[in-house]
Amino acid sequence: MNARPATSTTLREINFRAVFDVIRAGAPISRAEVARRSGISKPTVSALLQELLETGLVVETVREELGPTYGALFFAPRPDAAHVLALDMGARRLRAALADLAGETLIRRDAEVAGVDAPGMVRVAAGLAQQLADDAGIDRTGLRYAVVGLPGVVDRREGRVWQAANIPALDGFPVQQAFEDALGLPVTVENDLHLAALGEQWRGEGRDTSDFCFLSVGTGVGAGLVLRGELHRGFAGAAGELDLAFSGPEDGFHPDDPCAAALMRHAAGVLAEGQEALTPEGLFTRARGGDPAALAVVDEEARRIAAYVVPVAAVVDVELVVLGGGLGLNGDLLLERVAGQLAGRLPYPPRVAVSALGDAAVLTGAVSVGVREALEQIIGRRFEAQGHRRPGVR
Repeated sequence: MNARPATSTTLREINFRAVFDVIRAGAPISRAEVARRSGISKPTVSALLQELLETGLVVETVREELGPTYGALFFAPRPDAAHVLALDMGARRLRAALADLAGETLIRRDAEVAGVDAPGMVRVAAGLAQQLADDAGIDRTGLRYAVVGLPGVVDRREGRVWQAANIPALDGFPVQQAFEDALGLPVTVENDLHLAALGEQWRGEGRDTSDFCFLSVGTGVGAGLVLRGELHRGFAGAAGELDLAFSGPEDGFHPDDPCAAALMRHAAGVLAEGQEALTPEGLFTRARGGDPAALAVVDEEARRIAAYVVPVAAVVDVELVVLGGGLGLNGDLLLERVAGQLAGRLPYPPRVAVSALGDAAVLTGAVSVGVREALEQIIGRRFEAQGHRRPGVR
């Protein structure tokens, strides 16, 4: 591959990004301190700060706690320069959040989508986007990017989703084009558990870990992998589809299946008669109350969760497993049990933690991607206008 020669615009863009990163990390920060931390000359920093002010990404501010500063200016990011939309599409509920460029969620709304077909789900999403913007008092044009998380394998080449077992209506549907047309925004569509892993990496249990697995155990079971600090999607975007590693009878359940339906089938054979209507929530409540039969079911669930973790840990040697999903969030009952199972089966077992983000993990990951892409769009357009973009940057 032939490398493109560096130009003055290339260097200016590199320095522009470096100065912006320094401001984001140290705001409010003076011009002199920006120059010191970035290693860029003060005259160049002054010119770049002016460019950042012109893009609206940065504002001038003061630091009153310092007392008199004799005219020294300080700079800080401007979170409201643009906003992003995050969507988490589930079988029954669509969760939506609107966030600023600091990644702070300004407003969140949910909508029921049970039984709605694929085009209908997209229409609901577009309606929620407008509602969020209206309720937050933000002009619709202030939305710059959208990220959609949904179950299934996302084919980025065709913009379709496959194996969307929990939402069959989406299987094969052209989600990328449909959401872009309905929202009028550039859109990233991603597997929901991949986004959950990014959420944990950004603001959850994975912040200080470069190799970890987010394992969701609920209606279904799946994982998102972060390896060497990067999301691992795999060749076809199917990384983390752990059910494919296990085979079972025609009803879809197998002896190691930890999903809610499989667990409740097991519980029906263990608990006392008359518990046909018991729910997973009720099961864990009984276990917390010390019911021996319910605790035995929880022990079995821990064994099944560990059975799903073992192949991942054995192959990629993750440091941490973060549990999420409706069942996985019962950390008070599951953490020690799962850790014990792993210690008995692996020479180097990973640590086990419960998601710090709960049901917001997917939205948090979607916001992190949206902020990154929105900033890339703003910076990219500025340098496109100057007739140059670096290869691989949108």
